[in-house]
Amino acid sequence: MPKTSATIKKYVLDAKGKKLGRLASEAASLLMGKNSVTFTRHKAPDVTVEITNASKLLISEKHRTGIAYARFSGYQGGLKFETLEALSKRRGYKGVVIHAVRGMIPKNKLRPGMLKRLIVKE
Repeated sequence: MPKTSATIKKYVLDAKGKKLGRLASEAASLLMGKNSVTFTRHKAPDVTVEITNASKLLISEKHRTGIAYARFSGYQGGLKFETLEALSKRRGYKGVVIHAVRGMIPKNKLRPGMLKRLIVKE
């Protein structure tokens, strides 16, 4: 039976003036369905989370230049580091928010489905 739009619950979070970690943890909690009375770990809830004004996040200069994200290509010497400032230039603040939320969601088979239901708007 296909899911209708009436069964999917939608949350809208405004990122203006909020810190990145607090916004990401709130979004991750909603995506996992932790606020629901019928919360179960083995099922992904029918929830969509939309984050607006991602470019107006409150990020201090110390974090903008000091935080480094690591990537590994799988080859020798393939460990690359990128600052939050460089990541935001390359992918925009949408990529920064998605990266933060992805780190707060459990690493299991439900993760890709939860991330598909995350909508970030600059």
